[in-house]
Parts: sequence; structure tokens; C-alpha cells
Amino acid sequence: MIIVDKALAARAAEGRPVRVGIVGAGVMSKAVTRQIRRKAPGMQVVAIANRRIEPAIEAFEAAGYGAPVVCDTKAAITRAIESGRPAVTLNHIALAQADGIDVIVEATGAFEHAAQAVSAAIEAGKHVVLVNAELDGTVGPILKVKADRAGVCYTAADGDQPGVQMNLVRHVQGMGMRVVLCGNIKGLQDRYRTPETQRAFAEKWGLKPYMVTSFADGSKISFEQTVIANGMGMRVAKRGMVGPDFSSGDVTRPLVRIEESLPLLGPHIDPNGPGIVDYVVGASPGPGIFVYAIEDDPQDRKHLAYMKMGDGPYYCFYVPYHLCHLEVPSSIARAALFRDATLAPLGAPSVGVITGAKRDLKAGEEIDPVGGFMTYGMCENADTIEAEGLLPIGLAEGCRLKRDIAKDAVIGVADVEFPADRLIDRLYREQAAMFGMRVAAE
Repeated sequence: MIIVDKALAARAAEGRPVRVGIVGAGVMSKAVTRQIRRKAPGMQVVAIANRRIEPAIEAFEAAGYGAPVVCDTKAAITRAIESGRPAVTLNHIALAQADGIDVIVEATGAFEHAAQAVSAAIEAGKHVVLVNAELDGTVGPILKVKADRAGVCYTAADGDQPGVQMNLVRHVQGMGMRVVLCGNIKGLQDRYRTPETQRAFAEKWGLKPYMVTSFADGSKISFEQTVIANGMGMRVAKRGMVGPDFSSGDVTRPLVRIEESLPLLGPHIDPNGPGIVDYVVGASPGPGIFVYAIEDDPQDRKHLAYMKMGDGPYYCFYVPYHLCHLEVPSSIARAALFRDATLAPLGAPSVGVITGAKRDLKAGEEIDPVGGFMTYGMCENADTIEAEGLLPIGLAEGCRLKRDIAKDAVIGVADVEFPADRLIDRLYREQAAMFGMRVAAE
């Protein structure tokens, strides 16, 4: 990964920057645009699509690109790029199809809208970098199949926890150890948080209340850990993961070190199995990520003990941060220049995110978006999702309940009526058929 800087420097010297189109103009998209403009020589954002044009214009102007051209077609976007002017558009499909773009970054956190853009980008022969664990954790495996067939790179982004975990996995595997747990470090977990309880925090940081709620209620971390699980072929030890909680509310008490999670997580690890994904709450160093790995060689264990890593058999490695938009350009460069995915599904999904009821739900109610007032997401093993016919939360928004659902009960595919003619549902059905899964959205 260190070679990326020199490869980008060469592209800058040649006057051939990696050309980036971004879908979405929220906080993350604006930050990525600014980072590329100011600190990523050899790379250039050339177009942004958003459902409202003003934030897309603001993204370019705030980053120092100057005033963009407002476009409404593939041809208009292509002409703007050829003229050296950045383009903004309401038409995410046209951006995905436009000439003069090497990589599409999907940064909306949406499902249907994102599925349309990513599918169009793959069909147009463009590499795809996802800052969207929600889409990846729902239909990532089939999108990876389509990308492989098209000869393009499909990848999650560095800076997001799944990508940072995979970087650490590759580092540890490079030392010859076998990773048996991939973990995420959280500061809060409360399934019953709502956009109302999170509104003040969202306003403080300029974020959307639903997005912030998905961070707090466990939905976001469930998607993140599903993405790394599917990239490693790992499973979860139990529905919702184990999730040891070390938070106490006592700010004077020293934080528990992540290494101290082993007594609680270790018993759930099968040293001969595929490994598991999980998380902890209230441990240091947060908000980072960690892995547990096994070293079987006695001599290497002796060396690890000398280097203060403990006696084994499990060894803890961690990164004390994930730097979001600061690290996304690395994944863009790896995809465009080396076709090296930061993280992508191995094949069939091994884990998915199912739908739990945040409150008592009534027949006839339409399910609101992830991070809302009605549902929360939980990790579950794919074979269990299949056997029990459980509803992926990535398909839940807009579905209408056929029956009452009690608080904390899980919702099944048979419990809902799906909206008509959604791409996300078709992709999920195609994914199920591709990998021999019996459960598919009807």
C-alpha cells in the first residue's frame, strides 16, 4: 500500500490524474472532495451527483475547484469534463455512465439510489469504491460478481472501519499469523435510540439524525462487521454479536484496554473455524479496530513473548483510529492503478443484517429508513437468515407490515409486502440465486 504515493506522484507528473466521480454530496463526500483537491496529487474529482444540486456545487467550491457546470445528461457531463470544468448533476445514472471518469465513489449510505448508481458504473466499465457499508452489506456479493465479469475493481473504502480492519488483516497475515476475529471498537450501543434522541448530536456535527441514529442503535456497526465478515468468510458467534460493554459512565475510571476483551470474546472463537466478527463498547483505543490472531509456531511464540505481545495462543493487534475521508483516496488509487480491492466479498455472503423491531409495530405500518423510529439492524449468519426467512434491513425501508410485530422480535420476509419494482430487491434475488440461497425477497 505504501507504493500508492509514488504511483500517484507519477500520474501527477505526467498530467494524467485519476479522475473521480462521486455520488452524494453530504459531509463525507464534501470532505473527500476537499481531501483530494488539497492533499492527493495525481487525483482529481471531476463530477458529483446529488439529489439536490446546491450541496454538490458547494462541495466543489469549498474544496477550491471553482464553479462547476450544472449538467443533466451523460453527454453534458462528458463535455464538462473534457473542457476541464467540474460537473454537477441530479442524474446519478448519467454520472456513472459519463466518459472521462475512472472511478465512481458511492458515498450516500442509501440503498436503492446507490444500487442504481453502482450497477450503472459497473456496466459502464468503471471501478467502484463504496463509502456505503449499507449497500455492500446487503448486495455486495452480487455486485462483486458483476464487477468481476466487467473487469473492474469493486471495493469498500479505506478509512471506514471494515477497510481499516482488512488492511490490518493483511498486515498480520503477512507476518504469517492466522486471523480468527475481526473487531470494531464503539463508544455507544443502544438499540432504542431514535432520530429524536440523536438530533442534538447530529446538529452539532452537521449530520443527518437518521444516520447518527444508525451509529447508536447498532445498525451501522452491523453493516460494517457484515462487510468484513463477507470479505473474510467469517461468521458471528451469536445473533447481534457478543459485544462486550466496558462503558461505565465514570469518566475518572481508566478505560479498559482492548486486549482485556479476550476473556469475554475468546470462548466464542473456534481456533479451527472460519473466524468471527464482533465488537466491544467503551474500550481503548477507541474509535479504532482490532483483530485477534493465532500463532502456532513455538519459536515464534517465544519471540512474540519477548516483544511484549503475551504468551498466546491469541495475539491482539489494533489500529487506534479510522480516519474516514483522509484515507479514502488510498482506496481510489489502489482500485484505479492496481485493481487492488481494499476489501471485497469473497463469494457467497456468510453474514447479513436482519431487522429487529425497535418498538411494537402494527400491521399496515410502512417501515421507515435505517436509523429511524421503527427498526434496528443485527448481524446474523447467512444460513440462519436463509433457514428462518429473515428480512434483511437493507430491504426493509418502504415495506408494509402484514401483521403486528412485538418489540425486539425479528421481522421475516413473509411479514411484509415489498414496494414494486425496486432494483435492490432484484439484486438481492439475483444474489440468492447466484449462491444457491433459498430465501429471496418476493
